[in-house]
Amino acid sequence: MKNTLLLITMLSIASFTLHAQNAEAIVRASRNRITADTVSTRSRMVIRARNGTTSERLIDQYSKDGPQGARTVIVFQQPASVAGTRFLTMENPSGVDDRWIFLPSLGRVRRIAASEGSGSFMGTDFSYDDISSTSRSADLDNHTFVREETYDGAVCYVIQSVPKDSSFQYSKMIQWITKDAHIITKIELYDRRNTLVKTVEMSDIRPTQGIQTVFVTKITTHAAGTSTTITNEIVRYNDPIPERVFTTAYLETGRAQ
Repeated sequence: MKNTLLLITMLSIASFTLHAQNAEAIVRASRNRITADTVSTRSRMVIRARNGTTSERLIDQYSKDGPQGARTVIVFQQPASVAGTRFLTMENPSGVDDRWIFLPSLGRVRRIAASEGSGSFMGTDFSYDDISSTSRSADLDNHTFVREETYDGAVCYVIQSVPKDSSFQYSKMIQWITKDAHIITKIELYDRRNTLVKTVEMSDIRPTQGIQTVFVTKITTHAAGTSTTITNEIVRYNDPIPERVFTTAYLETGRAQ
């Protein structure tokens, strides 16, 4: 019996060590699992206040790989109060993403400084840093395997990711990544006092053009008692997207030609 228990213990330690060594590889696989060159979506955003009242926004999003990484543009279509607002983020493998926003009320493009990463994105529960958290380069964090557990019916790796750069607004992220398909289904975001600040939950995962696709993303800000839910109504992979879309000129004019 003692030998059996010893063998089980040794196997458990070996398994944990293997996962710990592969934590970064697991995160990297979750970031790289969609091999499409472009992604185009139309989504409905529902912002829920503490008192239960809601407001809706309709947004289009365009993403495309580039020489330095992914580029993403978000365009607000409705309601009239935010229509024409356009946001561009360009991945920077060596640090904080480059980000710009065009607000019709200002009539000009403004660069978002790295120090503004914790600011609310258009009055939602998403900060500027949150927008890129699920596509954040694996090289920017130190990753540690925590455990395996079942979440929302799927066996997941639970990985803790601690930013190497202190300019990132969170002290750590804990991610639930499905073991079979490397899909991120949950992220917990902690502040410098190690307090859970926000939780991001991904659901309604189904195949689109042969790719397992998340259709619902909900982010909850715990202290405020608010949440923002984005539901994809249209998802298309590999549709042509002109390069001009990923420029500040497009942000200002809304014209891709």
